[in-house]
Amino acid sequence: MPPINLEKKFALFRNQWSPKVVGELNGQLVKLAKIEGVFVWHSHQDEDELFLVVTGELLMQFRDRTETIREGEFLIVPRGVEHCPLAENECHVLLFEPAQTKHTGDVVSERTVTELQWI
Repeated sequence: MPPINLEKKFALFRNQWSPKVVGELNGQLVKLAKIEGVFVWHSHQDEDELFLVVTGELLMQFRDRTETIREGEFLIVPRGVEHCPLAENECHVLLFEPAQTKHTGDVVSERTVTELQWI
């Protein structure tokens, strides 16, 4: 498999809050997403989720605190923990999570993605 250039992959799409799949390994998907604004409060009962900030800054809200993730940093949200991503300006993130992970957990909203797109 050839190397994946993240900058080139991010240039292929504009829509926000709609992760694109760029790789798969051992039942895990590598996804890219552009985000800005506030997402929805949700959790994943059976899956951990990794957020790696490629550009920008991400605020991960938890019910008891908010963590700031800056460029080059990542945060793992443990399974079952309710969270809500927020970006004041557009932020590019790489997500690493099991293939069966639902985009918004069990919450259905206008931000819910039902079909993943490979780029």
